[in-house]
Amino acid sequence: MSRKIIMSALLMAFVLNAFCQNHSGMRKVKDFIIYQDASYYSTFPSVIKKEDGEILVAFRRAPNRQVFGEGGNNHVDPNSYLMTVRSRDNGLSWSSEPELMYAHPWGGSQDPCFLLMKDGTILCTSYGWAFLRNTDNLKTPYFENMKNTVFLGGYNVISRDGGESWDGPFYPPNIPPEVKYSATGEPLPAYNRGAPWEGKDGRLYWAVAAGNNKDNIRQTSVYLLTSDDQGVTWEYSCPIAEDSEASFNETSMYETPNGDLVAFLRTAGLDDQACIARSTDGGKSFGPWKKMGFQGHPLQATRLPDNRVLLVYGYRHKPYGIRARILNAECTNYDTAEEFVLRTDGGSTDIGYPWAVVLDDNRVLVTYYYNIDNGTRHIAGTILEID
Repeated sequence: MSRKIIMSALLMAFVLNAFCQNHSGMRKVKDFIIYQDASYYSTFPSVIKKEDGEILVAFRRAPNRQVFGEGGNNHVDPNSYLMTVRSRDNGLSWSSEPELMYAHPWGGSQDPCFLLMKDGTILCTSYGWAFLRNTDNLKTPYFENMKNTVFLGGYNVISRDGGESWDGPFYPPNIPPEVKYSATGEPLPAYNRGAPWEGKDGRLYWAVAAGNNKDNIRQTSVYLLTSDDQGVTWEYSCPIAEDSEASFNETSMYETPNGDLVAFLRTAGLDDQACIARSTDGGKSFGPWKKMGFQGHPLQATRLPDNRVLLVYGYRHKPYGIRARILNAECTNYDTAEEFVLRTDGGSTDIGYPWAVVLDDNRVLVTYYYNIDNGTRHIAGTILEID
């Protein structure tokens, strides 16, 4: 083989490699730990960046039950509280001791989901579980995660001072499709894990899950709530995604520049397929849900400075990790957008729930919970550069 042919082959290989490295429009800068303590089981973060530059990460923290000699941990716990950590240097360092955001007086809390509104008000949605001595007198149907661990439904807390203090809890209404009752015997307050969205007109949009089948209360569909008072009260709008076989649950909302409302849906019974539903009439109705063509859950969408959308999601198949795609402004290329793999070193399926925030013109912080070698569950982050 001539020297000219060899040099041409090497040049082509270099060009192809460079294309593959940059084609996605993303480059990973680094991974790091935001919060970790072997005494605690830390999971399910969300993140915002305030007007003053401070980054606030919320997460659910419970005791690591192994410190008591128990065999493992569960995603519900009577001592599960909502916590926050802060960074005042654009994610370079984080407060070492988390602050308590909220501890529900009746049980353990789950999945704090932030929304930073245009005026600086912060909404955080969550939901809870009650740990009961017995369930003999409860109104049925109700949902148990473990024996005598009964669902309380959703609630919100609100901060008007940058996360220094929190008002609430404010309880959303029970929505018409929901058939379950709470641990208190009341119609179950609406709930979900997923990002709410503030529309151009200030209206809030929140996708909530509900069970509409008394014979199969584990099956859920997703519905839209709206709020015109920054999350203090909510009104039922319409179904987002329903199916007689598949379930839809943890869902994040997004409004496109043209005004479409897009719901990114986690599923069950569809081989972990990510799904999407769209409203073109301001949330009065949604078109048929569609598979997005890839596996992953749950999903969260962040608007980039150029109006493209960073979609992040967990990947609970080997190799376990975190993945992302960049969608166009109207989120119509979800089935062709290139997948970018952030991490593949997760120690088990107990990882994920990523949530991103823009740091500056070309960098994004992606937060998530993680474990290495099935060890301590912790809150981690990845910095991405985006072209």
